[in-house]
Amino acid sequence: MPAYDANNPFAKILRGEFPCYKVFENDHVLAFLDIMPRCPGHTLVIPKAAARNILDITPDDYAHVARGTHKIAAAAMKAFNADGITIQQFNEPAGGQVVFHLHMHVMPRHNGVALLPPASRKEDGKVLEENAAKLIAALR
Repeated sequence: MPAYDANNPFAKILRGEFPCYKVFENDHVLAFLDIMPRCPGHTLVIPKAAARNILDITPDDYAHVARGTHKIAAAAMKAFNADGITIQQFNEPAGGQVVFHLHMHVMPRHNGVALLPPASRKEDGKVLEENAAKLIAALR
């Protein structure tokens, strides 16, 4: 497996070099909106630890990601009046991974509404701000 690349986009977000629509942060994880969402409220949960994917993260660091994902999923259900939640996590190119910093996708779902194709369109910043505010309010 290739080594972790400290210049991946999510590492740059963690260092403040790239902006994001942050919805939650603690000492171990950061959660922010996907700028090319597959549905409204599509959120990414990433570890602050340098981990390419599930194959090289420590169990303790992964547990923090799981807890953060659980927290965001519950808030997304409430914030978007969702009927369900899709959680996805991909590992290595053959597994569908595109950004090589471990991340969990949290996608609030509604009955009868399909997900958009991956990376099919960039969302308007105003919409992302509104969705971030909904999630932040639901986390309170």
